[in-house]
Amino acid sequence: MSHYDLLHTHDHTCEPLHRPDVQEKTLEGKFKFSVLFTFVVLLAEVIGGLLTNSLALLSDAAHVFADLFALALSLFAIRLARLPASGQRTYGNHRTEIIAAATNGLSLLAIGIWILWEGVKRILSPEKVLSFEMLIVAVAGLVANVIIAVILHNEDQKNLNVRSAFLHVIGDAASSVGVIIGGVIMMQTGWYVADPIISIGIAGVLLWGAGRIILEAGHILLEGTPRGVHFAEVVKAISGVPGVRDVHDLHIWSICSHYTSLSTHVLVEEQSVQETHVLLRDIAAILRERFGIFHTTIQIECTQCLDAANGLLCNSTH
Repeated sequence: MSHYDLLHTHDHTCEPLHRPDVQEKTLEGKFKFSVLFTFVVLLAEVIGGLLTNSLALLSDAAHVFADLFALALSLFAIRLARLPASGQRTYGNHRTEIIAAATNGLSLLAIGIWILWEGVKRILSPEKVLSFEMLIVAVAGLVANVIIAVILHNEDQKNLNVRSAFLHVIGDAASSVGVIIGGVIMMQTGWYVADPIISIGIAGVLLWGAGRIILEAGHILLEGTPRGVHFAEVVKAISGVPGVRDVHDLHIWSICSHYTSLSTHVLVEEQSVQETHVLLRDIAAILRERFGIFHTTIQIECTQCLDAANGLLCNSTH
């Protein structure tokens, strides 16, 4: 092999770093509408909770506030992620999506713990609640959350940031259902302990959602192998390309939930530069088609090759 046979190459074919402008603007528009709508719901539930003395309704309002914060933060992250890469931020601002998701998760965690604490206190010392008025506000809140969930539904599997905001809304819808059930129970029986019990149930939903978001965001920030990509299968797929003798120093990570990167060293048989480029093309195609990995950096090595730049001998023990 010639001294050109040690190749370091990048594949950016069809690399989905940026959504089309139309899709981005549509997503941004959905978030703007959701933020405005959620703010109106928040005002209604805070006022309703204070007037009816319902902890469940105030808990739901706290959840709505978390929704508002999540949606606004997600909207900010979407706009920031559109900024181009620079010499200081070579991947652009895509990680803002993950930071926003982690922040949303932490806010859910804090609110869930607060509601849990208040619920336990109310069980020990129940207070009278204006059940009918509480029921009306809760129904309005449920309708609003269903509308927002429908708006965001098609985007939630594509983007962790959007999914975190979507889970906020779904959790709040579940909370509204709980408040409605509690309102009906109290109207029929006068059993006001139902209010804090429902609140504790809401706290459980919040804490479960918070845990999922925080764990997934943490996995990405720690540059773990992306969800749905199996390390051993990637090794097997690359090793199965004709001419490949070994795959090592393989790293697979996510910049954000829709941007996966890979780097690896591939040991090949003795071949020409042209044959090596064909092999690289085949590896890149497999990674794109089978694993959805578009941003790849592949370094080709041979069993014995002289590096013209520094005179070092490469071998298979690299």
